[in-house]
Amino acid sequence: MRRVFLALILVCFSVRGFAQVDNAEAGLRQIMEQKKAVGLAVAVVKDGKIVYTRALGLKDVEQNLPLSENDLFRIASISKSFSATSVMQLVEAKKMSLDDDFSKLVGFTVRNPKFPDKVITLKMVLSHTSSILDRNGYFNLDVIHPDKNPNWQKCYADYAPGTQYTYCNLNFNLVGAVIERATGQRFDQYVKRHILDPLGLYGGYCVDSLDRSKFVTLYEYSAGSSTFTPSPAAYAPRSEEIKSYVMAQSTPVFSPTGGMKISARDLATYMLMHLNQGRYPGGRILSKKSAKLMQTPVVKTTDVSHYGLALRTAGNLIPGEVLVGHTGSAYGLYSAMFFHPKEKFGFVVMTNGCHTTSSEDEIRDILHLTMRSLYENVVKVGK
Repeated sequence: MRRVFLALILVCFSVRGFAQVDNAEAGLRQIMEQKKAVGLAVAVVKDGKIVYTRALGLKDVEQNLPLSENDLFRIASISKSFSATSVMQLVEAKKMSLDDDFSKLVGFTVRNPKFPDKVITLKMVLSHTSSILDRNGYFNLDVIHPDKNPNWQKCYADYAPGTQYTYCNLNFNLVGAVIERATGQRFDQYVKRHILDPLGLYGGYCVDSLDRSKFVTLYEYSAGSSTFTPSPAAYAPRSEEIKSYVMAQSTPVFSPTGGMKISARDLATYMLMHLNQGRYPGGRILSKKSAKLMQTPVVKTTDVSHYGLALRTAGNLIPGEVLVGHTGSAYGLYSAMFFHPKEKFGFVVMTNGCHTTSSEDEIRDILHLTMRSLYENVVKVGK
């Protein structure tokens, strides 16, 4: 009788587990159908560990290739947190300070011409409060260099540095150059050696060093024609640019602002390190102090959101919860990495194409819907 009783308990737990998986996957498939998603990869962290991963839909429409959990997405602006993590390591090593004049770190004058006496600090650049703008683009650092571009003034806003928030990709390509000047290492190689390798992750900023067969094709959606178009530029080879690479000048080749390629599961492992305030099973990537600084709000961006150092707090993703993380969007990709530092749960969500509108809320809607579904069907189960 005891054996029968134990067997029944095991069956009940198994059925409950299958129900959780079935409900979660059914919810994901329903969202994919609603948003006409090409592919969807997710990972869920609960109680400080990865408890659920899925890869649904297609990796490549033209070749009819299914998406797998080991496939690599270009994750866009979530990449900024890898750049900021690298900076915080260098702050800990006393190679720089968050209060340093950014001009001295990057090697040329970075000053808002309307406020020439106001120092732009490293912290301002990391928190998008630098008053630097993307008006001249951000794939070439010369656009803001006073000696190389006669229109460099266009790169600055009308408000004083440190007083307002404006999201700016150029900020983080400049940060990549600062990392190179401080370390003497190429940006992509620094991140690999000091973040990816210690965490045991496969990915990186250098397209040419990765297995191209793992790249997930990204698809831009055209609302007018209701069609998806592949975006090969997302993984454009950089071998020619690297041949003539100049440290702290050619850095945007790797796009520190948005060029990380990584799988959903590996990004969740990286997220776990931040959730655990810099700690991972093999030691520490960051000190607890540095990790907390990244997560601490610097500036209010909306009624429900604040921005820290390449991580933001968001109060509108899960009802009643404030999460920390970042989103990304480029070439048709939409991505999210958000976690709850105290409750120890979090989500990674990536899609390589879905139906969108011109409204940012609608564009991000698939990310919100997916996180809320995973919260209900994975995180809350068993609590």
